[in-house]
Amino acid sequence: MKTKLILASLALTCALALSCGMTQDPSMDDSDFVNISEEIPEVIIEARYYSTYNFVGDRIDGYEAPVAYMTKEAAAALKKASDVAVKDGYRIRVYDAYRPQRAVDHFKAWAKDVDDTRMKAYFYPELDKSVLFEQGYIASRSGHSRGSTVDLTLFDMATGHNVDMGGTFDYFGLLSHPDYTDITAEQYANRMYLRKLMLDAGFKPYDEEWWHFTLQDEPFPDTYFNFPVR
Repeated sequence: MKTKLILASLALTCALALSCGMTQDPSMDDSDFVNISEEIPEVIIEARYYSTYNFVGDRIDGYEAPVAYMTKEAAAALKKASDVAVKDGYRIRVYDAYRPQRAVDHFKAWAKDVDDTRMKAYFYPELDKSVLFEQGYIASRSGHSRGSTVDLTLFDMATGHNVDMGGTFDYFGLLSHPDYTDITAEQYANRMYLRKLMLDAGFKPYDEEWWHFTLQDEPFPDTYFNFPVR
């Protein structure tokens, strides 16, 4: 009898919590996300923020495994782009997709520590670290945390190397702008191929990064998720 009373009490507590709107933090709900590798096996995942080869120089908070997640809708669109790329002799290489808010917070804390310039030579040689936040290279929130943005490039299956885009991922500067023209005609054409590939699949580009694309009709335009990548 005592056990039944305890169970009934627990059930009543749960029911009251739901009726009062006491639900789980929506930013921790990963039910609408998928593992990109499971949905698109031909995509190469190079999880830069799980590694130490990134502009911070450390593994970033929230990245607990070298995998990448996206919303179901974004992954379906990326599959369309991947299918076209494979037909043309390429594979998509993903550097980052869903990014937990805790990772963005890590970037913010790093940006404020102006003495930590370990990776300056690789990622921001033309800029003083103190301007990264004010010039918008580091922000308080990122579209990546909404789950439908991806950073990527192309891998050439014939050469066994990344396609030459005339600049590297996460380089802070004008060189990274998609319409930057002080590169070779071939490098610029490669950027435009990637751009068309992604736009045709339903993504929109970003004016300051040739590698950055967001699903046109993203399912969570106002939610910044915070569950870890694992």
